[in-house]
Amino acid sequence: MLGMNSHVMYDERLARHRAAIARLTQREHAIGLARAAAFALIVVVAVVKWGWLVLVPAAAFLALVIATEPLRAAKRRADAAVAFCERGLARMRGEWQGKGDAGADFEEEHHPFAADLDLFGPGSLFELISIAATASGRATLAGWLKHPERMRADGVRARQAEVAKLRERVDLREDLFVIASAVSGEIEAAHLDDWAADPPLLSSRGEHLAAIAVGVFGGLALVLAVLVFFLPLSKIWTLPLVVALLVRGALARRLNERVQRVIGAVERREPALALLGGLIARLEREEFWRARDASGRIETLRRLVALLDARRNQFFAPIAIVLMWSELLAFSIERWRREWGREIVAWMDAVGEVEALLSLASFAYEHPAFAAPEIVDGDALFDAVAAAHPLLPEDRRVANDVRLGGELRLLIVSGSNMSGKSTLLRTVGINAILALAGAPVCARSLRVAPMAIGASIRIHDSLAEGASRFYAEILRIREILAMEPPLLFLLDELLHGTNSHDRRIGAEAIVRGLVERGAIGLATTHDLALAQVADALAPRAANVHFEDHLEGDAMAFDYTMRPGVVTKSNALALMKAVGILSG
Repeated sequence: MLGMNSHVMYDERLARHRAAIARLTQREHAIGLARAAAFALIVVVAVVKWGWLVLVPAAAFLALVIATEPLRAAKRRADAAVAFCERGLARMRGEWQGKGDAGADFEEEHHPFAADLDLFGPGSLFELISIAATASGRATLAGWLKHPERMRADGVRARQAEVAKLRERVDLREDLFVIASAVSGEIEAAHLDDWAADPPLLSSRGEHLAAIAVGVFGGLALVLAVLVFFLPLSKIWTLPLVVALLVRGALARRLNERVQRVIGAVERREPALALLGGLIARLEREEFWRARDASGRIETLRRLVALLDARRNQFFAPIAIVLMWSELLAFSIERWRREWGREIVAWMDAVGEVEALLSLASFAYEHPAFAAPEIVDGDALFDAVAAAHPLLPEDRRVANDVRLGGELRLLIVSGSNMSGKSTLLRTVGINAILALAGAPVCARSLRVAPMAIGASIRIHDSLAEGASRFYAEILRIREILAMEPPLLFLLDELLHGTNSHDRRIGAEAIVRGLVERGAIGLATTHDLALAQVADALAPRAANVHFEDHLEGDAMAFDYTMRPGVVTKSNALALMKAVGILSG
């Protein structure tokens, strides 16, 4: 199926999984009817008192009950596979907003561009891209998007190559999605981190040997006590059991608090262990996976946790007490943690990196028209042909060529309200982030160099911090000015919270300082006086603009960038259009 149209691939998989669900539902219904018939036969045989013949329908009923669970499990897997395909199709149709992981926990109020460029939150880039299930995978992907300044050109190119290899691996992405969906509840891998790093609670070899000795002695004493009950033996042989219980009680009191902490900690993390083990087991079938047999080690720990559950059985519970069942398993769990706990972080990091790569690969697969950017070494550069905003629906995207680098360092973007100035800044910023994360970009082509990114687009005042919008803006600009080049800056309506005279002087000082430090960027304005800044900095700066026109009583925009300064404003026309002004 290599190279098959992405939409067709999802449609075919979806049809196949839905057909499987229909077959499984029919089989489940048939087994349900057979089970009801077997139960009815049990009742009939019991009523007519045919004795041991009741075992036949009883055995059939039990076999049918046992056969039901694998069917239900297969149906749950098929349901998850259907959800995987439906989400993929929704992303391709532009119907993904509000249906995925918005990554709201990664939002930072003072991040230099995350809020400005819609990295996180409903309808964000993270929601469009992420298919990660683990906290490690989500954090890895978020880190790649939030910190492009950490990447070197060769590192980005290496990640691009990995994404390209995984692009067609829909089967692997689906398998991991299905495995993750089988684990209910919130999976927080950070809890596993904490657990793995905690100091040992049961490390005394003497206490461990004592628990083993008491457990063995208690087991033998229990056997003797049972024999006394069934055989004509002296009651004196029950004395060892009494002694065993007394010794057991004394040792248990010494260990109880630590044992309960060990058991409670591992039982709370069992769902996370199940997910991690399942994901690793699937990844171990891939050639690129390096942590071999990690799933087997995790399964060993999960078996110990499963054995702990036996102590809750009402028939086994008294025996478990005598055998020091919980204490001995707690020692085994702690020994596992000492031997392999440090590896958990490495395993989680490895799974997280694969999930992040698969998220980028899924994004590439579902957007075949997006271009693989060329990553170049050296000075700051953003050279795009037909760049558009990837979060906008395809039928609303308007592409523009944007070139910054070399001699040209700054574009002053003028235009009327709602004409597309801010969208252009976000288009440049979000495509730069995609490129430096190793993903394809919403453009016909893009050449870009690794660089830091700073934006002042969506700045608000803060009641909590007592900061006005203007003060918040200049604080952000100070952060941008402090960034090390190479740097891409995106400044929307620069210093618009102050008067025109101060704005003109301040804005020129800011962009001149950035350009002289080797940064590249865009600054928008609807104040035509600020357009003179480009003339003062030419040829390192140039003016571009967006236009609008009236169609009846409504403003119309083509969102196409043109050279030069805008020659008119639409403010009065807009106020007339909404009824604020008359005539």
